[in-house]
Amino acid sequence: MSLNTYLTFDGDCAEAFDFYKSVFGGEFMMVSTFADAPPDMGVKDEEKDRIMHVSLPVGGSVLMGSDTAGGHGPALAKGNNFSIAFTPASKEDADAKFAKLKEGGAETMAMQETFWGSYFGMCTDRFGVQWMVNFPLGERQG
Repeated sequence: MSLNTYLTFDGDCAEAFDFYKSVFGGEFMMVSTFADAPPDMGVKDEEKDRIMHVSLPVGGSVLMGSDTAGGHGPALAKGNNFSIAFTPASKEDADAKFAKLKEGGAETMAMQETFWGSYFGMCTDRFGVQWMVNFPLGERQG
């Protein structure tokens, strides 16, 4: 069983996933554009370079995403109805990933020890995606 997050963008999915790859490392499992779609999908020529699907393993989960394309899926509505929770390997890893994620974005809550026994912080990255970085202090890892 796994928990995967799927993000939708309006033309900047490739840029966003290159950024996430720079933060978390690893290699893409799959990257396809709307140019890879069957001709009967009727994708407009100007949308063929948009990402149809991308997946990036992060720890035991997979971060997935796509761009919107006219008539294929619902229209993009950016909002604050989700966050991605990331559990780093150490406090140092938490600080490093948090610093990269908040570059060009906004810090909501600085990394700090919390009453529930974690080292925790929240930010919104430059793409408008909300992140929670949570390192359980009782579970020293890596």
